[in-house]
Amino acid sequence: MSDKLSFDQWTLQQIRYDKSMMSWLEERRYEWLPLVADALNRIVSGHSVLILTDDERDWFGQYAVTSLNYSLKNRPFIPIYELKKVAPYLVRLQSKEEIELFFDTLELSYGTRYFIWYIGGANTPYVKLAKSKHDSFLWILDENMQNNFTLNSFDDLLDIKLLQLFRLFEKSLEGAIFGEFLLE
Repeated sequence: MSDKLSFDQWTLQQIRYDKSMMSWLEERRYEWLPLVADALNRIVSGHSVLILTDDERDWFGQYAVTSLNYSLKNRPFIPIYELKKVAPYLVRLQSKEEIELFFDTLELSYGTRYFIWYIGGANTPYVKLAKSKHDSFLWILDENMQNNFTLNSFDDLLDIKLLQLFRLFEKSLEGAIFGEFLLE
């Protein structure tokens, strides 16, 4: 029997003992755990992350890419890229055929070893693209749906919550890489 904590137990410890976390994360961790566990499993197994944000949260996408691969971190670099920088024409992809052609192009570059991490509103040109890929890691604002971590766009603390979620995600990623918990 292993002495390692489960991902749930480890996450609860991080939320409770990290001074930057707030109680709202503990209340919503059961929504969080399956989505993050899936993303972590894919990253650890060598998948690339293509981060896509609505225009209002471009800052978050840039922050995530920069922070995850900050050169002074004592861990391997993470294959994460800003999808808007890779394909600046994304905003114009609207039809199902255009989106399918775009995914064909991504498969030429990444094979099937990538996923989209979308952070943003439910009524943007980018959300259709993110929802078209069944295994996307979704943080769609104001939309309650399966496989989505929903936040409220009118929350005064939205930016702070995004940063807290990112902190927990990054700590979880490091924990997964270094085997600090059992990731099922």
